[in-house]
Amino acid sequence: MLALKTRQKSRAVARVHPSSRVSRCFAVAPAIALCAWLGGCATLPPGKHDRRDPFERFNRAVWSFDNALDHAILRPSLREYSSTTPSRVTRSVENFFSNATYTDTIVNDLLQAKFANGANDLARFVVNSVVGLAGLFDPATRMGLERHHADFGQTLGVWGVPSGPYLMLPFLGPSDLRDFVGQAGDELLTPPAYSHDPYLRWGFYALDQAIERSQYMGLNRFIDKAFDPYALVRNAYLQYREFAIHGGRGESVEQESPAPAEGASDRGSKSGGAPHSRSSPQR
Repeated sequence: MLALKTRQKSRAVARVHPSSRVSRCFAVAPAIALCAWLGGCATLPPGKHDRRDPFERFNRAVWSFDNALDHAILRPSLREYSSTTPSRVTRSVENFFSNATYTDTIVNDLLQAKFANGANDLARFVVNSVVGLAGLFDPATRMGLERHHADFGQTLGVWGVPSGPYLMLPFLGPSDLRDFVGQAGDELLTPPAYSHDPYLRWGFYALDQAIERSQYMGLNRFIDKAFDPYALVRNAYLQYREFAIHGGRGESVEQESPAPAEGASDRGSKSGGAPHSRSSPQR
């Protein structure tokens, strides 16, 4: 009888505190431990080191891990997906995932006192959820409701929180300490985090990451040909985040987003060897 009550209590606690709310950040702990061990063997290039990257040796080990994963699994899979799936289908899939996490942008608009953007994005979310059939289609854009991006790491930056050291995260790509903490906040602001089905949560997250990575397929050739691909991605990420926080406030994402991906749909863009941006446009 006591065991039955204990199990019932545990289930009730699990319902109140979904385990995945911060899983995006902390599920990578085993990979971080492995990369920390490998970091002791990583070598640094000669010359002056970037003061924004005090953990460069560790970060380069993670970069090597992510890059190997990217070349072995992600790139071939995404190329096959792009070549075999009709563009209308891929666009609808991207629209659906974007809409499902767009609540993150709405809340962070308000936290950053961007009330006009918040009203616009709330209307966009409602229109695409109802008229666009749960976000499969994007009638809001045709109605003139622009798409914006805002995340909690950006909100912390607007509030004056310093970025902290640059970090390269296993599976998740480039980040910094502020954005790493911000990802936990973003997790709380999206409906999938509150699902009680772990397969649904992790499946949604894995597909969302893969779709976001696909937006940068067109940048692969530039990264691979760079003299120091790690430094290229680091500098591009830090500059982009600096602009997202301190410049271009109120700009639509279409004006901020990087070059469109090779073979990707209109989504255009938070892995692997390419810059995994915190600012996927439809979020």
